[in-house]
Amino acid sequence: MPWSKMDTHRKELNQFNSRLWLALLLIVLVFSGLVARLAYLQIWQYDHYVTESDDNRQQLQAVAPTRGLIYDTKGQLLAGNRASHNLTLVPERLPGGRKGVDAALADLAQVVSVDADDIKRFKRRLNQPRRPYSPVALKFQLNETEIAQITVNQHRFPGVRIVPELVRYYPQDEGFVHALGYVGRINDRDLAKLDATNYSATDHVGKLGVERFYESELHGTVGHQTVETNARGRVLQVLDRLEPVPGRDLTLFLDAQLQQQAAQLLQGKRGAIVAIDPNTGGVLAMASAPSYGANQFVTGISRANYKALRESDELPLFNRALRGRYPPASTVKPVIALAGIDSGIIARNYSIWDPGFYQLTEGGRLYRDWKEGGHGRVNMHKSIVESVDTFYYSISHIMGNEPMVKYLAKFGLGQVTIADQPEATKAVLPTKQWKRINRNASWFPGDSLNMGIGQGFLSATPTQLATMAMVLANKGEWHQIRMIKAIDGKTVNKVSDLGRKDPAHPANVSLNRASDWNKVHAAMVGVMHDAKGTGQRSGANSSYKMAGKTGTAQVLGIKQDGTYDAAKIAERFRDHGLYIGWAPAKDPVIAIAVIVENGGGGSSAAAPLARKMFDARMQSLDSTSPNGDDPDG
Repeated sequence: MPWSKMDTHRKELNQFNSRLWLALLLIVLVFSGLVARLAYLQIWQYDHYVTESDDNRQQLQAVAPTRGLIYDTKGQLLAGNRASHNLTLVPERLPGGRKGVDAALADLAQVVSVDADDIKRFKRRLNQPRRPYSPVALKFQLNETEIAQITVNQHRFPGVRIVPELVRYYPQDEGFVHALGYVGRINDRDLAKLDATNYSATDHVGKLGVERFYESELHGTVGHQTVETNARGRVLQVLDRLEPVPGRDLTLFLDAQLQQQAAQLLQGKRGAIVAIDPNTGGVLAMASAPSYGANQFVTGISRANYKALRESDELPLFNRALRGRYPPASTVKPVIALAGIDSGIIARNYSIWDPGFYQLTEGGRLYRDWKEGGHGRVNMHKSIVESVDTFYYSISHIMGNEPMVKYLAKFGLGQVTIADQPEATKAVLPTKQWKRINRNASWFPGDSLNMGIGQGFLSATPTQLATMAMVLANKGEWHQIRMIKAIDGKTVNKVSDLGRKDPAHPANVSLNRASDWNKVHAAMVGVMHDAKGTGQRSGANSSYKMAGKTGTAQVLGIKQDGTYDAAKIAERFRDHGLYIGWAPAKDPVIAIAVIVENGGGGSSAAAPLARKMFDARMQSLDSTSPNGDDPDG
């Protein structure tokens, strides 16, 4: 073989060997890198990746506490919890993550009914702060058919779960909502006020009334659990669990029987009834009419139903018992009379001649009495029994604004009197300064005359009027007006027992002469039992004595020479009927305020309702007394 060819062959062989060794080196380097990488991952990064693996396999879930129950004074359940199966989505488990939400919703709509409101509320909840891999509710209270349909098609919907939970339920629905309030879904405004950690597993929060005021006691403390899941997110086992602390149970002074009676008495009317135990300050009944059902708000009321409630001319959402501002009318006359005699502005035997009207100046405006022709000679007793307006025109003109304000405030007007109803309002106890600020005008003598009969700028809520009745019944002794009676069986004497701030209320009313209480009491008993008492028809044929005062609040102004004819006036402009009182007259067990909007005179519209509430209370006590009939023998 020629040397030239051998040299070429050698060069090719050397080149081949070089390339072979280079390839082998590259292979060794690659495998060395791979081994080094494996060693790095398996040895030096072992703890890190084991943790990540566990995180994929294990989840920390918040566990919602069971909401505390609410009972009436006799142990009847007013607010409980019942099981509900909810359709939820875990966005992180959906195909495509959060970007796959719309597709998942479209697929679900083929299996179970999901309306536009459900989707809108779901997306609002989805945008709220939450823990990763926590479920977001789409639909609540699934029926058995819906549960079966979703279960059969579960393989089609990764990230979709049926989650059982306890939701609020009110066995006594309509007629109780204005006393208890209700719980609703947590919204953005709620989240800004709540402890995000403690509410991480909670969907509901108290919105109104007792449910709202005692939210911290009712909610409890969140728990946690560590669970093992499969690739679909299904829980395989619970690895560790910290039990939640359930909410505390409340017992209210509320008597379900009396509450039902109050709601029934107000059916077909607009108005309110508030009944208080004068011995404790506990609220026995608090009804506002018309009312609505609380259960529909728990899982989310439909837009159509809420619009119907909100736009109703009857204002069912408005709590008249706490927020209704009404002229108290003649119900304030006992306090005005006490203000006059206790302050020494008028003598205890002060009397006037009533011709049926009162004039500040000769030839001036006539302030008419309700009785044409008048009542003749009138003293304090007669003025209360027969509700003589001219007597109060006279003494209010002598007193002026300040003494009336002073004494009315002592009985609770112009302030929030109930401790645990956050929606309560102060109404208006007008002073000269108030009128200057709000009306940019001076206080005129005529303003005092109107105030003396509970009209003009003066307004009060039914709760305030019931408080006034309680203080009158107790001869000046105040108790904190409240719903709460006990928590977890432990008596609550004041809301400060729970670490809350006691609302300010006046000191006990002390008169210069204690016998003046007896004068007022005798007159208020006369209202119900004397032949000419304005409430005598309601007090007739009673086995016990009761005390009270009727009131008729003018809604529409009547011209100087005009007459009031209800038949010719639109129903919305007719007089309000009011009543305050207590029973029995001695050792009372119930103090009450009743208002019937546009119902006419207090003697015909309100006093009969109060009588039925008195009877119901007496019967309730008789049935629970040791001497009462025992149905079990």
